[in-house]
Amino acid sequence: MILVHTELDGKLGFITLNNAPKRNCLSKALIDELVEALDRHHTSGALAVVLRAPANSTVWSAGHDIGELPDPYRDPLPYEEPFESLLRHVQDYPRPIIAMIEGGVWGGALDLALSCDILIGCESATFAITPAKIGVPYNPSGLIHFINILGLNKAKELFFTAQPISGPEALRIGLLNHLVPAAELETFTKELATKIINNAPLTVSVIKRQFRLLTRGATLTAETFELIQSVRRSVYDSQDYQEGIRAFKEKRPPRFQGK
Repeated sequence: MILVHTELDGKLGFITLNNAPKRNCLSKALIDELVEALDRHHTSGALAVVLRAPANSTVWSAGHDIGELPDPYRDPLPYEEPFESLLRHVQDYPRPIIAMIEGGVWGGALDLALSCDILIGCESATFAITPAKIGVPYNPSGLIHFINILGLNKAKELFFTAQPISGPEALRIGLLNHLVPAAELETFTKELATKIINNAPLTVSVIKRQFRLLTRGATLTAETFELIQSVRRSVYDSQDYQEGIRAFKEKRPPRFQGK
């Protein structure tokens, strides 16, 4: 099964997530195809890329493939993990990437969407970051990413509650750049992408790289980094982590004990 479709319309590339039976979850197989698709568009000379789900989707992506998370006592989101590599690939991609969003964006898929440069959604779009629902400790680079975009207190609320927010609320807090009717979503996205493509491509590419460098956050001391790793380990070594993964696979609410 082809998990990702690609299309080139002049200098505008499209990548469509294509695994509806698994709600476009970010499995290693889909991630590999997505990275290859981005690289093909760069080689073909695309000056901007639109990342989307098929038209009329109820789920843009359900996020990380929970079945691929490691067993307890291992960091579920290490630096070399495919999902983490994907986020860096999108953030460092030399051309602007536009997330065109219909339906739900859950868990790690929200981090992927926010790794894109511009987010355009319609009224069906909803957003939730859900590691607290399954007992997964999020990594510091991801937390910094959310803080940079949403601000500290809003990022805390999204992570602590794990509750979805609507498209209008996402627009209000700056998660979305634009919210448009579903019938106008594709046309609006193409028009905005065309404005980017008509500008000087080298300038746009260099400005994107400067934004990336300027928002990486302050350098952590070695002591702070070690402390972060220690507190994260206390989660993925816990009984709650095991329970969260087990409950997800058994399709039941988890029974967390706080230990």
